[in-house]
Amino acid sequence: MEARLDYFGNALAGKVLRHLNSAGRAASDSGLPVLTQELVKIRASQINGCGFCTDMHTKDAAVAGESPLRLNLIAAWREATVFTDAERAALELAEQGTRIADAAGGVTDEVWAAAAEHYDEDQLVALMSLIAVINAYNRINVINQQPAGGYQPGQFG
Repeated sequence: MEARLDYFGNALAGKVLRHLNSAGRAASDSGLPVLTQELVKIRASQINGCGFCTDMHTKDAAVAGESPLRLNLIAAWREATVFTDAERAALELAEQGTRIADAAGGVTDEVWAAAAEHYDEDQLVALMSLIAVINAYNRINVINQQPAGGYQPGQFG
C-alpha cells in the first residue's frame, strides 16, 4: 500500500498537524497515566482500522513499558484479566466515544459514571480529548491510506 499523497510533507497538512499535536500534548500532560493513554489510542485505532496509528501507539506503549501480553489482548479487553478496573473504564469510554455513529445514545451514563469513579475531572477531560484527537488522526490516515509498519518510536518528537 502507498499513501495517496505525502500528507506529512504537505505544508497545509503541517499546519493542521501542529494544531492536532498541540491538543494531543495538552491532554497527554494531564496526569492521566501514560499507559492508559496508549491503551485508549490503540483501541480507538483498532476500531477505526487505522494501521498507522495502531502501529505507532503499540510501539510507543512498548517503549513506555507495556507488556506484550497486554498489547496482544487490547482488542479482547473485556475477556482479558490483565487490565485494571480503571483501564477497563477508559477502554469502554474510548470504544463508545469512537463508535458514536453506531450507537443512538452516544456514550452512556453508566460508562461515564464508571470512568468518573477512577479519574478526576482533568483526567476525564484528557480522556475525552485524547479520544477526539486519535479519532481525527485515524481518519486522516485511513482516508490517505497511510501505510503501517515503518513507524519508529520518537519519530515525531
